[in-house]
Amino acid sequence: MTIPIDEDELEKIRMKKMMELQQKAAEEEKRKREEEKTAALRIILTPEARQRLANLRLVRPELVEQLEEHLIRIAQTGRINLPITDEILKEILKKLDSERRREIRIIRK
Repeated sequence: MTIPIDEDELEKIRMKKMMELQQKAAEEEKRKREEEKTAALRIILTPEARQRLANLRLVRPELVEQLEEHLIRIAQTGRINLPITDEILKEILKKLDSERRREIRIIRK
């Protein structure tokens, strides 16, 4: 004895399964990118510099994301000596922070 299944119901089940598979694939891709980024940063940064980034991530996660991408880019192009120490990372952070902040002076006459 078989139970008849409505074609619409079957299509809904297929679509739901397809969405689940796409979501799972997207999550897997995101996890893979994160692992690759982590591996690259292990090569690029000293342990102290990685710790500084981890601490900074707690306060300013958006800045850390931008900084990590920047570090990977400059390391790939060979514009900086590896590994990046904590002191060099501090200098890069100061430079980025000074670029982000604009000094506004009000002159009264």
